[in-house]
Formats: sequence, structure tokens, C-alpha cells
Amino acid sequence: MNQHTAPNDISAVVEADRRHVWHHLTQHKPYETSDPRVIIEGRGMRVWDATGKEILDAVSGGVWTVNIGYGRESMANVIRDQVLKLNYFAGAAGTVPGALFAERLVGKMPGMSRVFYSNSGSEANEKVWKMIRQISHRHHGGRKAKILFRERDYHGTTFGTLSAGGHAQRNAQYGPFVPGFVEVPHCLEYRSQWGAIENYGERAADAIEAVILREGPDTVGGLCLEPITAGGGAIVPPAGYWERVQEICRRYEILLHIDEVVCGMGRTGTWFGYQHYGVEPDFVTMAKGVASGYAAISCTVTSEAVFDHFKDDADDPLSFFRDISTFGGCTSGPAAALENMRILEDENLLENSARMGDRLLANLQGLMEKHAVVGEARGKGLFAGLELVADRTTKEPVPEAMVKAVVAECMANGVMIGAQNRSLAGGMNNALLFAPALIATKDDIDAITDCVDHALGRVFTH
Repeated sequence: MNQHTAPNDISAVVEADRRHVWHHLTQHKPYETSDPRVIIEGRGMRVWDATGKEILDAVSGGVWTVNIGYGRESMANVIRDQVLKLNYFAGAAGTVPGALFAERLVGKMPGMSRVFYSNSGSEANEKVWKMIRQISHRHHGGRKAKILFRERDYHGTTFGTLSAGGHAQRNAQYGPFVPGFVEVPHCLEYRSQWGAIENYGERAADAIEAVILREGPDTVGGLCLEPITAGGGAIVPPAGYWERVQEICRRYEILLHIDEVVCGMGRTGTWFGYQHYGVEPDFVTMAKGVASGYAAISCTVTSEAVFDHFKDDADDPLSFFRDISTFGGCTSGPAAALENMRILEDENLLENSARMGDRLLANLQGLMEKHAVVGEARGKGLFAGLELVADRTTKEPVPEAMVKAVVAECMANGVMIGAQNRSLAGGMNNALLFAPALIATKDDIDAITDCVDHALGRVFTH
């Protein structure tokens, strides 16, 4: 045990975890004969578990959240100072950190002007859809209420967000779902629905228009997309895609909602992923990187035009957005978010994300030359994926068990990476995923990809 490990009674902690904690996304049967992993401490890019094992974290807390790394004393200080002064007040009133962070945030988002606080990405997305539905009732006779979502995209775990979920296995056994959500095709050119064609990006966007025309443009109120599909395989949109999507939304007066829960706050090398593509959204949602996991916070950000839909006669009890998020009133969230933003700016972490992201992608592409099992490497900034195939010609995906084996081999060698698993149907759970903290150095990036290199060799030659 080293200086980063737990107190002397850690065995009691592990046993308490085994007996009483219901872990996320986990089958607990194996814990009848083995210990669950308990993480004790984090510093920078590394965490230590209850056994004293040091782990280089290439997924920012397991779910792409800890953008500024672990152990930031200044984050603890600002949270402490704020909660001693005022820990909470319901969101019907303002607070100092809430007002100041909203002002700073929209300053990074030209065309956006209003921030609605809540405490998770799922909740932030639900707010958008309630706004769209209320706009439909108030201004379109209730007809323009359908929400379009994209195959392979993921937006959360509530019934609403599952209803807009493009991950078949995540949705299995949880229906029936909320009506009025309609799927549009994915935009992964590597798995083109139309074979090898020119202008795939425009064709994929035109497939959205085809759904709109099928459903009836006067019935579609919103389109929800991730700027870069995250859990569905780190899918970077092809050239021409976003420009055509914007054009289609404007043509049919459809409100564009961009889910930045994963990509927001610098992960792709810009403040938000959509800013790579010149898009002007009506809604942007964010959560994970807003405070880098130091406090719970999510934001639903809107344009002033959207906000104006809810400004009306004060005597009309149905004129305003009738929604509340209890823990959206916690002041620790926006206080931590302000400090998180300061760190991102002062340490030039967006620029580092872009530079180290280029190195990460180059290293992953190098693995294609060495391992025939690598079908494609893709990514932007410090978010990347490696799609594994049994045959490059047919693009047959490797079994999910082999993807898990690569992840396990990396963990055994002290590097935690992610995988696209338990989400897609059709055997397409075949991508490794990488989202290291924005503080990553060249040595960190090389250590991650060297470990993957070793793991691919071990798993696919034995």
C-alpha cells in the first residue's frame, strides 16, 4: 500500500460495498466470489483502488466527466466557500454563482442567451423536450410535437431519454416508451447504409429530411443530435453533414437541439463540439464536463428566441415554463463550474485537447498498420474510438467478448479504457473508446496507446 491508498479498515469498506451498493451498469453475480473494485483516490490523470493499484485513467472517471483531472484543491476551496455562504436556494430565485456562470457560459456560445439549471444530462435533455412540447401547444395547436433522434446516439436513462435512445440494448425490457419520438439514420460513413457513395454526409442528412417528410413537417418540433456520437462509437460527422442538417431544420421550422453532455467544455478542442461545424442551435445541453465531476450540475442553454416563446401575460398560468429541478438550486454546481472554466482557460486546456487529440488519433491510426483487427480509428480532440473487426473487407465486427477482453487486459496493465458495450444491436458493440482528461501529456497519450497495442496483441493472438 502506498500514500494514495485507503485507511486501515479498507477491507470493511470493500465488504460494505459488496453487501449494500448497487453499482451502475454492472452484473453483480461475480461479486459473490470476487471483490468489487473500489476507487480510493485520484490525482491528475491517475487513480488508486483499494488494493493500492495505480491506474492511468483514459476515460475521465469512467464516463468521460473529469475533464480537468483529479485532486484540484482550488475546486474544493470554491465549493467549500460557496456552501458556507449559501448552499442552496430554489431556482425560482437567483444566486450569485448561478448568475455569474450563466453570463460566462453564454459568452462562449454566440447566439445563445439563457441557462436553465438542473443536475444531470438526462434531466437537461428532458427540459428541452418539454420546452418543445409546450411551444407546440402554445404556438402550433399541439401538432408540432414530435422529437427526432438519431440511431446510435444516447441521451440519458429516464423514460423520456430512453424514448429518444438509439441504443437498442439499453432500451430492451424498459418499454413501453413515451410516444412522439422518431428515429433517423446514423451518420457513420464506415458503415454506410448506401454502400460507397460520394457526398455521404449530405446523403445521411437527406435521410433525416426523408423521415421529416414521411412524418409530416407540420408534426415535427425538434431534432436532437450529439455533435459527435459518443457511446455509439465515437462517430465524427462526415463532411457536409451538419451544414445540410442546419438547412433542413430551417426549411421545416424544426428546433435544433444539440446534446453536448459528453463533448461540451473542451473535450473536442473547442468549447463545444458543434462549434467545429458552424451550426447555430436553438438548444444546447451539457453536464459531465461543466464542473468536471466536482459538483453535480447540468445546463439547458437556449437562444433568446426560444426564451421569448415563454414570455407572455403574467396572469396566464400556462404561459411560462412550468418546470423545476430541486438540485438545480444547489450553488456548489455553478461555483464549481466557474472555477472549472477558469482552469480550462488559464491552463490552455482546449488547445491541449486539440494537440493531444491529434497525437491520440495518430497513435491509434498507427495501430491499424500493426493490427489487422483494427478497422477504423476516428475521433476529434480527446475523444476517440477504435473499431475492431474480424475482417477488414467484410467489416464483420469482432465479438463483444473480445472487446471486453482488450479492456480487461489494459486494466490488468494499469490503464483504464472504455468500450462500446451493452448498447447497440446487431453485434455492433465493437469499438474501444478513449476520453482522457484534458490535462493529458504526450507521455500519457503514448502510455495509453502502447498499452492498447500490447492488449490487442495478447487478445488476438491467443
